[in-house]
Amino acid sequence: MNVKYLEQAKKMIPDPRKLVITASRRAKYLTRGARPMLRTTDDNSLNVALMEIGEGLITCEDAPVEKAAKK
Repeated sequence: MNVKYLEQAKKMIPDPRKLVITASRRAKYLTRGARPMLRTTDDNSLNVALMEIGEGLITCEDAPVEKAAKK
C-alpha cells in the first residue's frame, strides 16, 4: 500500500472505518475484474482503490449498503 495514496484518501474520507470498508470493497471489485475509473500503471488493486477515493471518484455513499438482518 502506498502511503501517498492513503493520505489523499484520508482527506476525502476521514473516518478510518468507512475508509477501510470503502477501499476494501472497491479493491475486491477490481480484483474480480471491474475496470479502474482512472488510468494507472499500478496493478495493486488496493492502491488503485485508494487513488480513486483520493480523486473523489469513489465515496463511502457509493458503497452498497448491506441490509441488517431482522431479529
